[in-house]
Amino acid sequence: MPTIAHTSDRLQRIEQARDQVFQGNSGGLEAGLAPWITRSWQRCIDMGLQPSQGVGFDAISAQHMRRVQEASRPLVQAAQPVLAELARAIADIRYFAILTNAEGIVVDVHGPVDRQDRRADVIARVGVDLSEKAVGTTAISAALTELQPVWLHRGEHFFQDTGVYSCAGAPVFGPDGLCAGMLDLTGIETAERPALKHLVRRSARSIENSWLLSTAHALVLRLNWPGNQPGDDSDGLLTLDADGHIVGANPTARQMLSLSPDVHGQMLHASDVFASPWEGLFDTASRQASAQELPLWSGLRLQTQALRAGRPLTPTQPTTATPRASTAPKPLKDVQTDMIREAVNQARGNVAEAARALGISRATVYRKLGLPRG
Repeated sequence: MPTIAHTSDRLQRIEQARDQVFQGNSGGLEAGLAPWITRSWQRCIDMGLQPSQGVGFDAISAQHMRRVQEASRPLVQAAQPVLAELARAIADIRYFAILTNAEGIVVDVHGPVDRQDRRADVIARVGVDLSEKAVGTTAISAALTELQPVWLHRGEHFFQDTGVYSCAGAPVFGPDGLCAGMLDLTGIETAERPALKHLVRRSARSIENSWLLSTAHALVLRLNWPGNQPGDDSDGLLTLDADGHIVGANPTARQMLSLSPDVHGQMLHASDVFASPWEGLFDTASRQASAQELPLWSGLRLQTQALRAGRPLTPTQPTTATPRASTAPKPLKDVQTDMIREAVNQARGNVAEAARALGISRATVYRKLGLPRG
């Protein structure tokens, strides 16, 4: 009963916010809506869209789609193994995964799509335009506009036609640092699951790393702050060519090194970032040495592990650049525990904050992670 009551109250508050905002009042924040939702609603209104009008879910032309598919091939190839595992993880909760390009055009679909349900079939098609101008406020348009992970539930979508969907979305950045598309997890008239925002963000990170490692390079640098243990998708990754030029980086590495996205073909050199001879990075990789601390020109120090192209990033864990051997699907309870643990880490150990982000109680966090209660 408490869950049903909470769901009903949440939907009622969303409906009240819609009434206030669409009548020209500023009631969205008071109703608990994220600011980016009301910003998106306002953009839709400015485009002359009306919440009650029908949504066509139109596909782009065949000629346009050929151009989109060609440009999106690296993104789709990098995403394939990640989406296959993700589809197994969400199979029991009636959600499916959609991958789009940076314009919101669907380029791949994975997961249990019920093709007998038109509401699923119309959006889970390669080539359909799910941009903001076409289908209003969605996790897809929001992630591409805000460039951050989002969660969107039912009436938080702009159009009444899209009010049956609940979705989590995260942008996907290419090796050049530019947004290349987004990953979306969508359910139809299903329970609200804000924890999926953590799962979609983690999956998008895996796609980015897979894509980066599949591009031509001579050296991979795995980056972390001193005291942290490297070895998963949360590490910064930087790739160099044989002359020490930086040819790619994942978003984490760009944040650590304050690197802007690559534009107009400009290439930074490792010597522009590291305050030590760049040739030493290749020497370290040749000796198969462990991670070392290196100074940056900013005055900070980073823990760096250098690896030659083609070698796994860690001796015991394969990278996401190549599909892992087929294993049994991870139990849903383990997936949930992983998401809760990541939320607590993101909140720096603050259980209350993690619980609020996930939409669950603190008691559930303590129980799932086996934490002692203070």
